[in-house]
Amino acid sequence: MTVAQPDVSVIIGAYEAMPYLIECLSSVEAQTIDPERIEVIAVDDGSTDGTGEYLEEFAERAPMHVLVIRQENSGGPSGPRNVGLGKATGRYVFFLDADDRLGPEALERMVGMADRAGTDVVLGKVEGVNRSAPKSMWGKTVERTDVYSSNIKFTLSAQKLFRRELLDRHGMRFDESLFTGEDALFTMEAYLRADGVSVVADHTCYYLVGRDDGKHVTKSGSYTLRFDSARALMNLIAELVPAGGRRDQLMVRPFLVTLLPQFGPKYLTDSEEIRRHKLELAKPLMDTYWTEGVAQRLKVHERLRLHLVAEQRPELLLDVVKFVKAKKQAAALLEKKGRRVYLAYPHFRDRAAGIPDSVYLAEPREARAFPGYREGGVDTFVRRAVRKARRVLTSREVRQAA
Repeated sequence: MTVAQPDVSVIIGAYEAMPYLIECLSSVEAQTIDPERIEVIAVDDGSTDGTGEYLEEFAERAPMHVLVIRQENSGGPSGPRNVGLGKATGRYVFFLDADDRLGPEALERMVGMADRAGTDVVLGKVEGVNRSAPKSMWGKTVERTDVYSSNIKFTLSAQKLFRRELLDRHGMRFDESLFTGEDALFTMEAYLRADGVSVVADHTCYYLVGRDDGKHVTKSGSYTLRFDSARALMNLIAELVPAGGRRDQLMVRPFLVTLLPQFGPKYLTDSEEIRRHKLELAKPLMDTYWTEGVAQRLKVHERLRLHLVAEQRPELLLDVVKFVKAKKQAAALLEKKGRRVYLAYPHFRDRAAGIPDSVYLAEPREARAFPGYREGGVDTFVRRAVRKARRVLTSREVRQAA
């Protein structure tokens, strides 16, 4: 008798996960998809709090096939996920963190979406419990999209449904040399290599749980690890996407989410040594990947800070970070009959600073918030030129007719 291939392998890496693991596994057991269509591969990463024992108890009573692997602590989430991925036999894999939980019907809805749309990655709506969760990509359910046509680049956690054949074809695994941002690297590569991505936005599929003990992995890690993460993600994007608008669009994510926070309020309390080190770590990334196309896609205060990082101007950067931390609104200066809005953050038109006006120029999305702004720019200029040309031609026709 042959055993049918499961639809989905749920991979759970668990370390010191009690008591959160109890609700996590309950959410798996409560899934509406046929238990025979699920396999659970749980990797206990050297826990000492009863996590491994509870997993083995669950395996004995669960209605679906459960494989428990117990190993020495690997030091991060990548190792257990890779072990689980190596054992997976399902058509799809889903990475479930041991302190989070699945929403009702999550697997049935996500597998159904992937089968219906023929896509390689499915995002199920995420809600936060005692912590924040990404929001901008859940506007509507979409059967087929990609990383350029949506906001999915702002959710690069691994808690997605992936077609296993895609991962195997490209030999995709989590980078065990990274101790933060390893899921971003994996998920971005999957987005870029996928034959389509689906978004299930009309049903909560995943609950991201904030631990009361503060041990959630994303809360830990020194600033140097953040630079490692940014570097790895930027290098991946550059490897897979040619230089130009599409690459700039994706580079916004590591610049905005990973690099820029290193030059936020925390920067003010950093020692001089750490400030210097942060600028040193940022320099090769700015020299290689900071482009006008990336800069134009940011808000003025974001662009200004990163411009000063690129120029290695720590004395000016401190002034701007202080201004931003105080949550002050920069004065708006409207020019060109309201078609240009400059936001007067520190050192605007300061000759000694020498920062170009273009750094302070608000793009339309930001400029629309200011009364008196008239959107138009180049298009308006072209329309005026066409009208003038028509008047000249009409005048000539009139003279010739006379």
